[in-house]
Order: sequence, then C-alpha cells, then structure tokens
Amino acid sequence: MTVSAPEAINYSQSRRVLTISFPESDPVELSAELLRVLSPSAEVQGHGPGQEVLQTGKQGVSISDMQPIGHYAVQLSFDDGHSSGLYTWAYLAQLAENKDTLWADYLMKLARAGESRDPDTNIVKILG
Repeated sequence: MTVSAPEAINYSQSRRVLTISFPESDPVELSAELLRVLSPSAEVQGHGPGQEVLQTGKQGVSISDMQPIGHYAVQLSFDDGHSSGLYTWAYLAQLAENKDTLWADYLMKLARAGESRDPDTNIVKILG
C-alpha cells in the first residue's frame, strides 16, 4: 500500500495524543498508549506471526521524542524507555483507519490474559 507522507504530525503532551493529517483526509488522533502497545518493533510484534508480546501497564505512557526517518517514517520514543519502532506512513495510516477495532482487540487480549492497562495494578487470580 502506497501512502503519501502526512501533511502534519502534532503531539499534545498534556493530552498524550498524536494528531496526524494525511492528504485528503480528516486529522486523526492516536493515543500514546495505542501507539506504544501496537509499536511495530520486534520487541512488541515479535519476529513472526504468533510471537507478539502483549504490552501491559501502559495507560499513562507518553511520547518523549519524535524523530523523522527519511521521507517514509517517524521514530517515536516513549517515557517508559521504548524507542525501537519505526512508524512508517503506511503503518500510521493503518492505525488511523482501524484504531477503534485495534483498541477493542487490545482490550480483549488484556482481559483474556488477566492483565491491566494500569501500571500500578497487579491482578491476582484466586484459584479455588
């Protein structure tokens, strides 16, 4: 899929939201948490299908730095130390187009795993 470079990428530190504007489409807001838990890095995605690593406790994560990579991507650094994913324009467009479904899938995976978005919560399962 060929995607044009965004016309604008702006980050609101106070809202922890990245607003991205692609040509001929409305601006889309992507939360720092969504971007972090769906990072395109091998640390999150693994090295092949079925090797994804569920990210937990990322509710308050924020983007600490944003660097352009050539004319095709941006590298986001997060305040939890993660900075290895390259967000291509095509990947950002995919996140923007499917953000609601991707977010719902993420929340379902957390629930199935008995995990939480809250970094200060440890969920204890009592087996009876």
